[in-house]
Order: sequence, then C-alpha cells, then structure tokens
Amino acid sequence: MKERYRTLSAVMLLLTKEENGKEQILLQKRKNTGYMDGHWDCSVSGHVEYMESMKMAMQRETKEELCIDIDIQDLEFVSLIHKINGVDTIYYNGYFKASKWKGEPRIGEPNKNEEIKWFDIHNLPENLVDDRKEAIKNYVQKIPYSEFGWNGRKQR
Repeated sequence: MKERYRTLSAVMLLLTKEENGKEQILLQKRKNTGYMDGHWDCSVSGHVEYMESMKMAMQRETKEELCIDIDIQDLEFVSLIHKINGVDTIYYNGYFKASKWKGEPRIGEPNKNEEIKWFDIHNLPENLVDDRKEAIKNYVQKIPYSEFGWNGRKQR
C-alpha cells in the first residue's frame, strides 16, 4: 500500500445534465492507470488524501481531471460503497453528484484518460467499471449504501 493512501477511501463524481428531457452522465475512459484500463469510469475518480474530507477530495480531483470548478455545496452525496478487490484491498468509495459547475469539462490528465463522453444515464456502455455501474444504479434507485465484492466471504 502506498503511504499517501492512508485512508483507503476514494471519491467518484456523477456529473450530470439534462438534455432533451433525459439525464446525461459524463464518463471517462481509463488508460495507463493499472486499474481497469480501457473501461469507462465516472467522470472523476480519485483517492482521498490524508487530512482531506471526501468533498474536499472531490473538488480537488474534479479540478485536476476535468479542469472545472464545483462549489462544495453543489456536491450532493449519492452513495457509499464498501468494496473489496481480490483478497485484501478494501475501499470506502464515496459517490457524489453535481449538475452545476464552472468551465467546460475537458481532459485534464491525458496520460490517464483516453476520452470523455456524455451518455444517457439509462443507456450506459457495457465496459463500465462494475462498482461504478452499481453506484449509478444506486443513484437512480436512491440507494445510499451498498457492498461490492463481499458475497461468499467468510467472516473471521
């Protein structure tokens, strides 16, 4: 584990807009990250740094990855997913939604992001990172908490 990820928590942004009466969500396609490269992800995803709240991390990551500004009060909590990857990597992923921002979304980290694209929230791409797909479903169904990857695990 890298020292800077002490909290084992991450944040993801559901950036949404209305278009022709339908809700659209901005997604990014991952590349060169070592995790799910070539798959679609939330428009912003990143780690919460030491001594940083989830909303502070969301605001910072949004500026870094999409080059837009979002006021903290415009970040709406959507869902928390307690996730386990493989054998021993456990994360608390906080998902936030924003529909107001300043600037035009563009790729801020071209070395990690192949493209960004708006999708109908009810017609998502097949190759969307699995827990992100669950988080978007949680948002649509107003489910504030879920667990991912824990099925079949024995309690110690």
